[in-house]
Formats: sequence, structure tokens, C-alpha cells
Amino acid sequence: MTTHIALLRGVNVGGANRLAMADLRRVAAEAGLAAPRTLLQSGNLLFDAPGADAGALEVRLEAAIGRDLGLAVDVMVRSVADWDALIGANPFAAEARDDPGHLLVVALKAAPDAGAGARLRAAITGPEVARVIGREAFIHYPAGVGASRLTAALIDRALGVRGTARNWNTVMRIAAAAGLFPPPSDLSGSTLAWA
Repeated sequence: MTTHIALLRGVNVGGANRLAMADLRRVAAEAGLAAPRTLLQSGNLLFDAPGADAGALEVRLEAAIGRDLGLAVDVMVRSVADWDALIGANPFAAEARDDPGHLLVVALKAAPDAGAGARLRAAITGPEVARVIGREAFIHYPAGVGASRLTAALIDRALGVRGTARNWNTVMRIAAAAGLFPPPSDLSGSTLAWA
């Protein structure tokens, strides 16, 4: 059995797509995923599955959530090894240490094309900095996300693929829940998920 992490896009944010985590765990179990557990209220699910690939697991979860809960949400799945690699690939180590609440990782449905990183950087009109590495975009919002013009819709257009964001605190909490690291001691500003 391999442990996987599923990130749901846009649940329990701004009143849209209300989803109780108990319902998400139930649906995951009924879809044949072992030991489903959730973290925070923003649609972070960990589960075990035998050798299934991420794309097949995404399809299975999206279908089950749509059928059983009536929600059409994107799901991005990563194995624990993928999550560990994502943490290691972070190009913003100082920001992760000094400003983790403003460093976001956008888990993407697929790796964007080769020009996506340049398009994303060209779309930035504020102080944000961004890098695309594989199926993730790393974005630092030094002035905060709320007032930024670099929105989820703009990121989707620039990259040509949808994703869902979690801040670095949440990334590390998920890593701890997956057994990669001990839980971080400072969890202020620990979750962000975009609609």
C-alpha cells in the first residue's frame, strides 16, 4: 500500500462547495481507499491505495465526490514520495523559513508546457515571485494573497492547467501527517485553498 495525498480545489472557501471532512473520509472509504484521514477543513485527504497512479485516483475521487456529495471539484493527488520531492524542490528556502504563510505551492493537474513559467512571471504585476517546477508552481506573496492581483484565475490562464494552492505551513503539516517530518511547531496561518 502506498500513502497518497489528495488536495481538493475550492472546498469550504468563501461559502462555496461546503464539504464536511467526515463526509470526505466516508466517500473515500466507500471508493475503496484505505485509512482515509483529513487535515484541516480545506480538503486535504490522506489515504492508502495499492499501486494506483495519481491520475486514476484523481478520477476515482472526483467521480465519487460528484456522485455521492453532488460537488464538482478538481482533485490533485500526489504520493508521499511526490510530496517529499515537492518539498525538496522548493526554490524559495528563505521564504519557507521566514514567511511560510505567504509562500504557496500550487499543485497542478498536470505539468504545464515549457513556456508556462515565463507566462506566469509575465503576468505578475506586483511583488510576487514564482517558479514552475514539474506539476507544481511555487509562489511567494510578500504583501499577502488577499490584495494580490495574482489570482487563481490568472494563474490558471498563464499555466494552461488548473491547480489548488496550499501555503507552506500546510504543506509541512501534510508532510508531518504523512510521516515525512515531525509536526512543525509554528502553525500560524496554516491553511489556504483557492476556489
